Order: sequence, then C-alpha cells, then structure tokens
Amino acid sequence: MSAVPHDDHHHEQHPYWIKRWLFTTNHKDIGTLYLWFAMIMFFVGGAMAMIIRTELFQPGLQFVDPQFFNSMTTLHALVMIFGVIMPAFTGLANWLVPMMVGAPDMALPRMNNWSFWILPFAFAMLLSTLFMEGGAPAGGWTMYPPLSLQTGAAFPFLIFSIHFLGLASIMGAINVIATILNMRAPGMSLMKMPLFVWTWLITAYLIIAVMPVLAGAVTMMLTDKFFGTSFFNAAGGGDPVLFQHIFWFFGHPEVYILILPSFGVISSIVPTFSRKPLFGYSSMVYATASIAFLSFIVWAHHMFTVGMPLGGLLFFMFATMLIAVPTGVKVFNWVATMWRGSLTFETPMLFAIAFIVLFSIGGFSGLMLAIVPADFQYQDTYFVVAHFHYVLVPGSVFAILAAVYYWLPKWTGHMYNESLGKWHFWLSAIFVNLTFFPMHFVGLAGMPRRIPDYALQFADYKMLISVGAFGFGLAQLLFLYIVVQTIRGGERATSQVWDGARGLEWTLPSPPPYHTFETAPVVK
Repeated sequence: MSAVPHDDHHHEQHPYWIKRWLFTTNHKDIGTLYLWFAMIMFFVGGAMAMIIRTELFQPGLQFVDPQFFNSMTTLHALVMIFGVIMPAFTGLANWLVPMMVGAPDMALPRMNNWSFWILPFAFAMLLSTLFMEGGAPAGGWTMYPPLSLQTGAAFPFLIFSIHFLGLASIMGAINVIATILNMRAPGMSLMKMPLFVWTWLITAYLIIAVMPVLAGAVTMMLTDKFFGTSFFNAAGGGDPVLFQHIFWFFGHPEVYILILPSFGVISSIVPTFSRKPLFGYSSMVYATASIAFLSFIVWAHHMFTVGMPLGGLLFFMFATMLIAVPTGVKVFNWVATMWRGSLTFETPMLFAIAFIVLFSIGGFSGLMLAIVPADFQYQDTYFVVAHFHYVLVPGSVFAILAAVYYWLPKWTGHMYNESLGKWHFWLSAIFVNLTFFPMHFVGLAGMPRRIPDYALQFADYKMLISVGAFGFGLAQLLFLYIVVQTIRGGERATSQVWDGARGLEWTLPSPPPYHTFETAPVVK
C-alpha cells in the first residue's frame, strides 16, 4: 500500500498583496498593520504639533487663526492617544502575546481583523472634520460641555469616531484576555508569564471597564445636542460638572492604559541587557494590579479647582499620592535589576534607561499636582502640559521605540543599524527635554495652556521649546529610515538575537514562521 502524498508546507501558504492584508487573521500580520498605522498617525499627529509650535514660535498671531489652533490641539491629543500609543501597544500585543505564551495565534482571529480595520474608518471620520463647515472640533480632547456643544457640523462625526475607537479597543482587549487565559502553553502558570503579558492582561481589563463609560458620556452629550435632553445643560436642570466626573472616571484609568504596557516592555528589556533575571517579579505583578485598582479612585484630582467638599479634596489628594508607592516599587526593581549586572547599552537599553529617568520626572510633577493647594496654582498652565508630556512622550513613546528596536530583529530577521539607532536615541533624548523641560518654568510663571498668543516675557522660552519640538520631529524621520532599512535587509539575526534574552519568543527562528507554535511548547 503506497503512502498518501502529504504537503508539509501547506500551513505556510497564505494570500498575497491586498487580500493578505485586508482579510488576514494572522496575529503577526495584524500586529504589523497596527504598528504601521501607529507610525503613520505618529507623523500626522506630529505634523499637528509642528503647526502648534510654529504658531507659538513668536508672540502674536502669525500663521493660523485661533479656531484652527484649538482644532490642532484637540486633534493632536486625540490622534496621539487613540491613533498612536494605543494602536502601537495593541500591535505589540498582537505580535508578542501569542509568541510569549506559546500560542499558535490570538484566540479570536476574525475579531482581531475587525478590531484593526475599524481604526482607519474611525480616523477617516475624525480627520474629515478638518474640511467641514465650522471646522474640526476645537474644545480640547476632554470635550467639556458646554464648550464642545458649540462645535458645528463636526460634532456627530467626533462622537461616532470616539464610539468606533472605543469599540475597536474593547474588541482588541477581549481578544488579549481570551488568548492569555485560554491558550497558554502547558506549564505556563499565571505567575510564570512574562511581565509584558501581565501588564497587557491588566490593561485589557481596564479598557473593558472604562471605554463604555466614555461611550456613555459622549452619547449623553449627543442627546443633549440633538434630542433635547439636559444632562449637562444647567438651563434644563443638568450639570456640566457631571460630564467632568464621568469623563475623568474614564480618563484617569486611560492614562494607565497608555502606560502599563510600557512597564511590561521595560521589564523585558532591562533584564536582557543587565544579563540578570528581573528583580522582584511577584512584586512587579502586584504593583501593576495596585496601580490599576488605584486608577479608579483618583479621578477627581483633575477637578480640584471645580470645587468639592474638603473631605473630597483630602481623599483624592491622598489616594493620588498613594499611586507613588507601587510606581516606586517598579522603579526600584528596575534599578535593582541593573545593580551589578553585566550591562551593555544597545539602543533598546538606552531608551529603557531614559524611560526610567524621564518617566520618574513626570511622576514627580504628578505628585506636585496631587497636592491640592499647589494644584490651584498649576491648574491649566504649561506645568500640566509638561507633566503629561513627560509621562506620555519619554514615557509611553520611548517605551514603544525601545520595544521596536528590541524585537525588530526578531520580526524581520535582520539586525538594525546600531550606530543610526544610537544617533536616533541621543537626538530624541536631547530634543525631548529641550521641548518639555522649559514648560515647567513657563507654567510656574503663569503661562496658560491652549492659547495661540502669549505675553512677551515668555518669548525666549517659547522659542526654545519650538526649536526642541522641531528637532524631535525631524529625529523621528531617522527612526522611519532605520525601520525601512532593517526590513529591506541587513545582517542576519539569530533566534535569540540578544545573548541575555529569555522567553518563548526567542526560541523561534528570526523571522518566526507564518504560523507560530503549531505544536505547543512545554514550559518547566
């Protein structure tokens, strides 16, 4: 009896070109789509920042009118939060979570495809408002009524784009949770998972908990505008402060949605280039969970100046300060991991160390803002702008850049150009501080945020900040060049890539096969 011919390579067959990217259910393809989408939106949001900084280069109104300036500040924030940082981390989760837990793919691959392709439609809807009568939304990314209710034809487009972005995020989060809880390799208990997987598991629960809250708030605003309700209209018996409470119940956990996966990235990179295991793994897990829990009970620290009872002020002040404890545990553990390690300083490690130092600066200024009497002075000044940019740019963005340099050889099979990577790091590190550090002084001197003109005494600092922003923006073009150059070729990467790397993803070839782990690995 002759053997039946069998094609061992049929699993490697997959559609090509448009059909591959449009209909793909492969976690690596979808991860790549997310990462390229985030890269494109990074330059779109960055171009908006350049318009803002060009207008602020000198005092007086020069290039854009105040309405367009406010539209740029509003869209810049929405693009950077929902179009860059969240999709970039979701892209990393798509690429890495199945490989780190030993799964063949994400648990719900078709939903994975949908959750990505909703994103371009949502942003096309949002950015189309730039060409509408009355202009794009200009009430700030927080969309406070009654100001945001003055938006013209763009208003329903803003609301529905937020709904779609939230829907995409929730679908992605469900997929991450289902994959981690159901598809881990035999032997991989929860407390054996890499920290990146842990931070994403907790982030996914945060997304599912708070995105519907934002959806509810903007829907109430939609009915106020078009259906005669008065949730936030004082003339009809409503209260605009109610929106602020609902928004920040979403908004503060959202900050941790943007930063927790960064902690996972840094916890992967620091041990590799220290050539030591991560110090205090269990405490890192509990610290992450503690930060996520505390994020639900501190929302009103964004609203101290709105007015609330003394007991409320004290509760939210002390609860906010409490977040410094688990965050301090994380910073201590990263430093302890490096202590007496065999350190080397490749580009991912440089970005990781910069993250630890600069994110700590953002954390300290957050502690200053948590102090009620001090917050009364800093509220709505450039000090607040400096604080959240130190958390999100040298925080989240630097972690994403570190992650790309760290795993790019695994994804492409080629090593990136280390010299150019270090040039990119140093230019980014210098210009990011030139941009955001002087904002502390400008804010303490009383410069308000979100205005296109300013008093003459701020002119020198404002010029310096704009020069920093232009330099940081140009430096990111070098990053794009390095990524494209690495995809096109270069020195071949080994499976392990970095000699201190540990974990299931480093047992796969570089680049990994189209279908990952057809046979589940066993973790001991």
